[in-house]
Amino acid sequence: MIRDLSQSLRALLMQPGLPTDLAASQIVFDRPVAQFNPQQTSINLFLYDIRENLDLRNNEPIIDRINGQAIIRAAPKRLACTYLITAWVVGGTEVFLQEHDLLTQTFQVFSRYSTIPDPFLQGSLRGQKPLPPIAMTAADGLKNPSEFWSALGTPLRASLTITATLSLTVIEPETVPIAISHRLQLGDESTFQIGGKVTRADNQPISNITIALLERNLTASTDAEGVYRMAALPSGTYTLQVRPPNSAARTFPITVPSVGSNNYNLRI
Repeated sequence: MIRDLSQSLRALLMQPGLPTDLAASQIVFDRPVAQFNPQQTSINLFLYDIRENLDLRNNEPIIDRINGQAIIRAAPKRLACTYLITAWVVGGTEVFLQEHDLLTQTFQVFSRYSTIPDPFLQGSLRGQKPLPPIAMTAADGLKNPSEFWSALGTPLRASLTITATLSLTVIEPETVPIAISHRLQLGDESTFQIGGKVTRADNQPISNITIALLERNLTASTDAEGVYRMAALPSGTYTLQVRPPNSAARTFPITVPSVGSNNYNLRI
């Protein structure tokens, strides 16, 4: 996925309508060590820092409701990738001034966007929501530029930095029942079967835990996946009680049948 991010940044710098000098440059991702010697004028995006973006961390799951079931997705991790941008001019006069022009043009292109637009996303990033944010940054890794370049064995060069942030799925989505599984007609009374899932705060299922429907004096236990079911419930408002081991019971109001976004998944 990081490879696709790099390719997406390259696509931004290869779009039609760019200044002639920038459009004629190749876009590479090499480590700018002393041996780096491009044979063509180049813009080099060196990925030198990868870390989780804690400011964008979100622990709330994403829940989609389809046909009486919930597809539960853990919030993606947000991975910030920071690139060092340098210009390398081959040929012509006043090479350093040409490099300054290329850096200016590169800055102008990236500064047009707060996120990478969908048409430029490559590979696995196509259609990703939210779109990857990008920002020209003053990265922590370059607080002392001379030490940074000394570590690469290269003389100090003018450079820019850009940070792009990926949404990285680390847990596969789960599908669980959330409302009516089926409706039974017994004489003049309709009853319903409901189902849900019990999870901890980190979205891990809790098995072998007792769920009680207080108003009907019914109980059920969760299976290995944390799923429970209850049947033969008339429509109405009820209270589900969860009894975690070694801690106080917790109660959750529910409505049968499900109304709007109401569901029967419980987090404790």
